[in-house]
Amino acid sequence: MPRAHTYGAVLGFVADRAFGDPRRGHPVAAFGRIAGSLERRLWRDHRGRGALYTALCVGGAVAGAAVASRVVRSSAAASVGLTAAATWAALGGTSLGREARAVGAALEAGDLAAARERLPNLCGRDPQALDGQQIARAVVESVAENTSDAVVGALVWGAVGGVPGLVGFRAVNTLDAMVGHRSARLRRFGWASARLDDVVGWPGSRLTAVLVVLAGADPRGAWRVWRMDGAAHPSPNAGPVEASFAGALGVRLGGTLAYGGRVEHRPVLGGGNRAVEVADIERAVRLSGRVSLLALAVAVGGRLAWAVLSPPDLLGGAPTTPPLTETGLSPKPSFGWGSSPWLRRGCPHRPKAGGVSPPAEGWGSAPRSSNAGRAES
Repeated sequence: MPRAHTYGAVLGFVADRAFGDPRRGHPVAAFGRIAGSLERRLWRDHRGRGALYTALCVGGAVAGAAVASRVVRSSAAASVGLTAAATWAALGGTSLGREARAVGAALEAGDLAAARERLPNLCGRDPQALDGQQIARAVVESVAENTSDAVVGALVWGAVGGVPGLVGFRAVNTLDAMVGHRSARLRRFGWASARLDDVVGWPGSRLTAVLVVLAGADPRGAWRVWRMDGAAHPSPNAGPVEASFAGALGVRLGGTLAYGGRVEHRPVLGGGNRAVEVADIERAVRLSGRVSLLALAVAVGGRLAWAVLSPPDLLGGAPTTPPLTETGLSPKPSFGWGSSPWLRRGCPHRPKAGGVSPPAEGWGSAPRSSNAGRAES
């Protein structure tokens, strides 16, 4: 039901804008607790165990969402409600903006201690090793990356896979944040979660970079830095997004940073631009908001367009079986008239000379049922 998804996605997006994430009782937090408990039981310093852990967590979440979708399929109102709830739970754009602005306000007030205290809510860097300018840069980079992870990617997978797509994407992204690190304990166990996150994050990151080019104040700068520097980033998905933000905002991102006592020297994105200032945090948050709105339009528009243009069989219709003839054999439609699902839609069928005419409805006319460091490669 494309319209149910559209209404639900819009309502969920509006709910995230209006309420953000609750401090307690968030569905993603509940998933995280279950995943954490399972990790303690399954952990071994082995990639195979990590792959099993990832499959159980993501597969269980997707299966549960698929069952819920099937249960409410017969009710348009219930389908809209389920999609809205899943969309709200999967999105995190409002909370992202609130945390970024809170750090920015502390920096503007000269309260470096408060800024350092709030920074871990956005990223996993060691705040005690950062000065004010480095904290501002970390916030802008986090806003850029999480615009893809917390908003655009979820909307893309919701458009592709409905509620199971939304839930699956959020499950993968959550596992990557939990175990997809290069620490000694998780280097091998978290490998599968990190690699799967790279795969499912690819479409959203590229769409985010494109939308930044369209929505930013400097489209040419965003495109130039993306094409020149995006591939140099160690993350295949964070690179295009952070580079496009750097170009659109006219700032320099990347460089040296510290995670849990470990120092990384990353390539500079937008090397010819100026350093990040505190005021750029607000600019990044506003750009993220514009990109999020465009992503919603693209996601729901793409879902509706696919529903209109796709043959019924590709939209999840019920399996179709041609009626039997008097001989007990299924008639075989001839090539040409009536042989293509694209031609069956409202196209009269020409009787086959000397043979059995296809039914007036045509075959297949049954009604439809409806980032801290990453684990090593």
